[in-house]
Amino acid sequence: MPNSAKRGTLRTVSCAAGALLVSLTIGACSGSDDTSDQSKPTPSATPTKDAARPEHIPGESVSKAPKLPEGKPLAEVAAAKGNQNIPLSDIAKGPLSVLVNCQGNGTLKVTVQPMGMYFPLNCVDGEVSSTYNELGLKKARPKGTVTVTAPSSVRWSLTVGQ
Repeated sequence: MPNSAKRGTLRTVSCAAGALLVSLTIGACSGSDDTSDQSKPTPSATPTKDAARPEHIPGESVSKAPKLPEGKPLAEVAAAKGNQNIPLSDIAKGPLSVLVNCQGNGTLKVTVQPMGMYFPLNCVDGEVSSTYNELGLKKARPKGTVTVTAPSSVRWSLTVGQ
């Protein structure tokens, strides 16, 4: 086989191996939050009632605002339902923490402006789902707004602090 034919075969094998590696990498990086019906879970992968969910923290509640690990609260909301805009003022340079608990069937979405922070939280019936997000601010801001979008079937509580 001439050298040019060998190089063409080697190039084809290398491209196929690269494409396989990319598809394996993409498949490995897809999160478990995907709710599409593209793949059905096998019985062994189906979560049981006893399975620990990473967003479930025992002892958390939606009837009171989550407790900040450190710092002072800028805003606290407890036992809320539906959508809400929460004003923030005197936002200092440094870490800005947002803690959210929710319960009920649906996805709660949180946006913090003007910082551009956004995150969803999948809420379930019968358990409290929790999340903690932190953003390092390079400069102070006189004011901001936390917008929570949630279906009426979801109860939630939130604390924002520094």
